[in-house]
Amino acid sequence: MLIPSIDLQGGKIVQLVQGERLAIETDDVETWVRRFADYPKVQLIDLDAAKGAGSNEPLVAHICGLLPCRVGGGIRSIDRAEATLALGATKVILGSALFRNGRVDVEFATRLAERVGAERLIAAVDGKGGRVVVDGWRTALDLAPADAMAILEPFFSEFLYTHVDLEGLMRGTDMDTIGALRAATARALTAAGGITTHEEIDRLHAMHVDAVVGMALYMGKLKI
Repeated sequence: MLIPSIDLQGGKIVQLVQGERLAIETDDVETWVRRFADYPKVQLIDLDAAKGAGSNEPLVAHICGLLPCRVGGGIRSIDRAEATLALGATKVILGSALFRNGRVDVEFATRLAERVGAERLIAAVDGKGGRVVVDGWRTALDLAPADAMAILEPFFSEFLYTHVDLEGLMRGTDMDTIGALRAATARALTAAGGITTHEEIDRLHAMHVDAVVGMALYMGKLKI
């Protein structure tokens, strides 16, 4: 399944290359909402909240009222997870908050699942160079994504894996790595990072992996 991605920064939809360089910026939110209206899942990320540089909460609430959004970005506490669900998110995505002192924070994951429910939680385990990266992909941990997933599996209904090495480059993704992660967990798995063609999406679908696509959609390389 294709899951379109909406990234918010400064009240606008943006696309960043490698999470840093601005490639696309538009304030025409309504057009993209209409284009994504037929999809059963949309990924909505508040980049300002993720970077601790503000919040796009009113816009997140507006989009969640129009589209079935799984929402991430700056969700670092149980209260924030519950507040995001209250905005209308179908599920919430947590990433860096799941790791502490270079390891999975099992205590936090346990409390989170108990309060929110695993069925509404997605764990973002992002990889670069074969290691988990956190803090906006700036910090690499001595931990492989598959090992992190094995620890987090009891507390989440789904994993989101971003192959940061190829994120935003539109060069295709790493099927071998994603295939290995698919074999490593019984949970639902969604992949992101470099996915550019319908052929890739079909291959991932055959592996029972959903595909998050952003740059290729906004650049018109992948037709809706």
